[in-house]
Amino acid sequence: MSCLASCCAAMTCGLCTSVASGISKKSARLAYCGLFGLSLIVSWILREVAAPLLEKFPWINTSDTYTKEWYQIQAVLRVSLGNFLFFAVLSLIMIGVRDQNDKRDSWHHGGWVAKMVIWFLLVILMFFIPNVVISIYGTISKFGAGLFLLVQVLILLDFVHSWNDAWVAKDEQKWYVALLVISIGCYLAAFTFSGILFIWFNPSGNDCGLNVFFIVMTMILAFVFAVIALHPSVNGSLLPASVISVYCAYVCYTGLSSEPRDYACNGLSNKSKAVSISTLILGMLTTVLSVLYSALRAGSSTTFLSPPSSPRSGGKKPLLEGEDVEEGKEEKKETETRPVSYSYSFFHLIFALASMYSAMLLSGWTNSSESSDLINVGWTSVWVRICTEWVTAGLYVWTLVGPLLFPDREFS
Repeated sequence: MSCLASCCAAMTCGLCTSVASGISKKSARLAYCGLFGLSLIVSWILREVAAPLLEKFPWINTSDTYTKEWYQIQAVLRVSLGNFLFFAVLSLIMIGVRDQNDKRDSWHHGGWVAKMVIWFLLVILMFFIPNVVISIYGTISKFGAGLFLLVQVLILLDFVHSWNDAWVAKDEQKWYVALLVISIGCYLAAFTFSGILFIWFNPSGNDCGLNVFFIVMTMILAFVFAVIALHPSVNGSLLPASVISVYCAYVCYTGLSSEPRDYACNGLSNKSKAVSISTLILGMLTTVLSVLYSALRAGSSTTFLSPPSSPRSGGKKPLLEGEDVEEGKEEKKETETRPVSYSYSFFHLIFALASMYSAMLLSGWTNSSESSDLINVGWTSVWVRICTEWVTAGLYVWTLVGPLLFPDREFS
């Protein structure tokens, strides 16, 4: 009986190992998203509980003027730096991987135990480096986070154009009607939400000209999107314009809700904690979803994420030349290469930039002047969000008018 039990246990262990291997091979991108999500959870937990512990580290506690908020920012930045180094090194290692015969392809998909150990050690090691390194990383992270927001915008633009093209390609009346209904619905949502922002961030009795300017500019941009997209000279569509309008309205809201809680024009200041938590959850959800989408879109022929050798990157040249077809089938199998479906290097670069962005989100863009109970609050965060909205608008308008200004260039 004991022998039979041992055999069954061995078979079960082997089966579990085989299943785990198959999952890691087929779902590597999701596994990396899970690891990134784990880093967010660790950052959030340490932000709340690590301050008393960091005070006991003499190489961190080098001054009596450090506040609780400063230690919280330190904890977030150190976890972020470890996460950033992990994905940045992977991005460098994966440069030039074009087919699955490359040995580095197995490094990307397998070795998860070793990767978890390396990731854990990197995060722990970051708590033993001097404060000046963390300070430099915090400064660099502001630019990296801005670059990640720009990548988010490019991914969004790619998504809405691909969505529109997919439904138009069906060339059926029901899909055209669906496009019209969704477009009108998005525009109604954008203008309705902008009207609500007037109520929330322009309270009576206060001079809130800056908030009014931000909201009015958002509504004007939404109108301009529709006018340009529907102009006869522009090969545009109402669906992308409406989706971008909703996104701009949402970004405007996140910017206004990040205003300091003692600012008279922030009508949500009496719900500061609830707003900060909702902002955090939405911000983290947006981060994870955008990173996940960048992975899923990596093999698209319309996106910049595909490697040159990808079968969906636009190339139509066969893998084997005509004279090779006359060779035997066995020789074909030996010489045939299977291109990777997305750029591993760029994929990991997205995670590295997302690590910087999540650090800025959790640390309030390294601003320790606000209460530690608030997240992503301060004028730095406000202007980053508003500038992101304007950059989004500029990039979308450029996708419409660029082909008219430079007809000899390809913008797809």
